This record gives sequence, structure tokens and C-alpha cells, in this order.
Amino acid sequence: MFNSTTLEVAIGFVFCYASVALIVSSINEAIASALKLRSNSLLEGVKSLLNDPKFEGLALNVYNHGLVSHLGQGNAENAQDLKNKPSYIDPKHFAIALIDNIQTIPGDFAQLGKDIDAMKDPQLKRLLQGIYGRASGQIENVHAEVAAWFDAGMDRLSGNYKRRSQLYCLIIALVIAALFNIDSFHLFTTLWQHPAIAAGISASTPSADISWKEFMSLPIGWTADTPPLSGTQLAGWLVTASTTLFGAPFWFDLLQKLVRLRGTGNKPGADGK
Repeated sequence: MFNSTTLEVAIGFVFCYASVALIVSSINEAIASALKLRSNSLLEGVKSLLNDPKFEGLALNVYNHGLVSHLGQGNAENAQDLKNKPSYIDPKHFAIALIDNIQTIPGDFAQLGKDIDAMKDPQLKRLLQGIYGRASGQIENVHAEVAAWFDAGMDRLSGNYKRRSQLYCLIIALVIAALFNIDSFHLFTTLWQHPAIAAGISASTPSADISWKEFMSLPIGWTADTPPLSGTQLAGWLVTASTTLFGAPFWFDLLQKLVRLRGTGNKPGADGK
């Protein structure tokens, strides 16, 4: 039972998807790092949160605060002056930076209320007035609620970033599927009709590790015998690309479970399927 063709084919399939997902994830991370997508996304999120699209008011002042940006880079006058934009801001540090830029007398709760009332942005002023009114006379409570507000905003930002990242991963995966001709339908048919190939792949992954040699041993790629491009082949690429949306950890975890399941039965090639 545990050495059945079905199990061997499943391991080959999952091994392929885990490999593709890992490659896609690595490429996506490299692109995100090179283009500083996280730090740029955070900057846009803070600008939106503080109603400062031109980055010349509160958002700029918050980024110039020592708790938000590196002290060594000096004060920035615009986004281009930010040498090392942070990819993460601690909500508590954001709250301190924001309040420090609003209040004129540090630690004076009454004056903070007046400073908030003097703000020009009506939407942000109403928000902070509400927070101030619920603070029970304690600046620490203002900091705590501002931090919670920022954290909620960053949760929404993270959700948007994740959705964009998934789209990028899907595009990258589709390119890889086409480049290496990773057609899920052809892969299944070949592994099912040629159990020896599936068994060979299964036997070469004793600990669910991934290697380039094992990946290229899959029935993928372009050869002289590859049939002309068809709608079925395109659909197979799309299926392969879509599997990366589950993420590499999902496929590696499933691969490990299948490898352990295979290990409870006979070795590949033994009798007693």
C-alpha cells in the first residue's frame, strides 16, 4: 500500500511543486530586496496614514525622528534624501515620534490637547482629538492608542503587500513554468505511465531535500520530442504556477509527510505493492 504507484507519483508531484515554489520565493525575495519594495511600501503607508502624500509634513517629520530612521543619515527634506528607509517601524516608536512632532511642551498633557486642536489636517485632528479625549489625562494612554491605530494600519498595509507579492509570485512562476516547460498534465501522465521514473524521484528524496539535479530529473523541459504548443500545455503551466500560491513551506511540509509515509512501507522497487 505504502509503496504504491499513487504514493510515488504524489511524491514526484509534490517534489516538483516544492521546487518551483522555492525557486519562485527566492526570486521574489531577491527582487523585493533589490527594489526595496518593503521599505517603499511602508513609506507609502505612513504617508497615507498621516495624510501627507507629498511627504513634506508629519510623515517627513516622523521619518526624521531618531526612533524611526538611523541617526547617522541626518534630516531628510524629501523621500530621496532618505538613505536607509526602514522596512519596519515599531508601533510604540511611531507613537512617540508622532506625539513628539505634535507637542510643543514635552510631557504637558494639557498643552498636547491644544497642540492637537491647532493641527491643520481636519481628519487627523479629529482622530487624535478622540484619542486624546479617551486618554484619561495620561500621555502614556495617548501613546498606546496611537500605537494601536498605527498597528491596525500596518496590518492593512501588510495585507495589500501580501496580495501584490502573490501576484508577482504567480507571474514569476508562470515564466518559470514556461521556461522549463513544467506542464502539470504532462508531468502527471508521464509519472503515472512510467512508474520507474516516479520511483526514481521518490527514492532520490529520502529526507525531502531539494537539489537541482533531482529537479531536472523530472519529466520537464524542452526537447526535440516536445509536441507543439497547445492550449492543454498552457493550462498545465498555469496549474503549475498556481500551486506556488500555497507557498514553499506548505509543499515542503506535505513532501516530508509523504516521505515519512513511504518510509513506513517497503523500499522503492521492493515486492509487495
